Amino acid sequence: MNTYFNINYEFDRSQVHHAIAERLGQPGSDYVCVADGVIMNTANRLPEYLEVINGGLLSICDSGYVPLYIKWIHGKKFEQYCGSEIFLDIIASRKYRMIFLGTQQIILDGLQTELSKINPDVKDMTFYELPFCKVSEFDYPAIAKMIEDDGADIIWVALGAPKQEFFMSYLKPHLKHGVMIAVGAAFKFFSGIGVRRAPDWMVDHHLEFIYRIAKEPRKQLRRCFHIIRTLPVLLFKEWNSKNKQCHGALLL
Repeated sequence: MNTYFNINYEFDRSQVHHAIAERLGQPGSDYVCVADGVIMNTANRLPEYLEVINGGLLSICDSGYVPLYIKWIHGKKFEQYCGSEIFLDIIASRKYRMIFLGTQQIILDGLQTELSKINPDVKDMTFYELPFCKVSEFDYPAIAKMIEDDGADIIWVALGAPKQEFFMSYLKPHLKHGVMIAVGAAFKFFSGIGVRRAPDWMVDHHLEFIYRIAKEPRKQLRRCFHIIRTLPVLLFKEWNSKNKQCHGALLL
């Protein structure tokens, strides 16, 4: 793993899947964070959230811009591995039993129908609508018992950030087995209902945020405002940290 902007990223896709498989072979549970620009920004403003993000198995980089920032500052080339991609990769692999935890049954029903076209095993898996409540109010022992009875290896969670990351950290001590992965909007993207992901050409040219703003202007503009407001400070701190590391290496 590599630490940039205070987040422990794993950029190597094969290592991500190896780490998940290896963790599933051990007792207990863990979680994977899908860290986009919003999560990076929020984690660097809220120490308790940063602790949650780095308290899991690893984070993948769900941002087309963070690799650009890293290249500008550190001269290293990495690629985005977004939540939609890891979601489809694991679904299509047909390696694991999975459970899907979300908030709207209509989305879950559509998701089950669409994913069954990719992986027929999905039609016999559990899609569970979580109650609408504060993250501290979930019945974590009961949810863990349901997952244990189901026998799921991969627990997909879609509650939106930062709620879903706190949810995984609170559920982790109650689970005896499994890797949770928070995929945010991926449930909507692949349900056939509501917002879909941006076209590939927009993703390739780092323009996905424009598409998301057009589809969900109030939500996405609020997020963009926080990113723009704090990004210069984050970039400066990362650049300064890199220079200090280089200076320390020269002294050695």
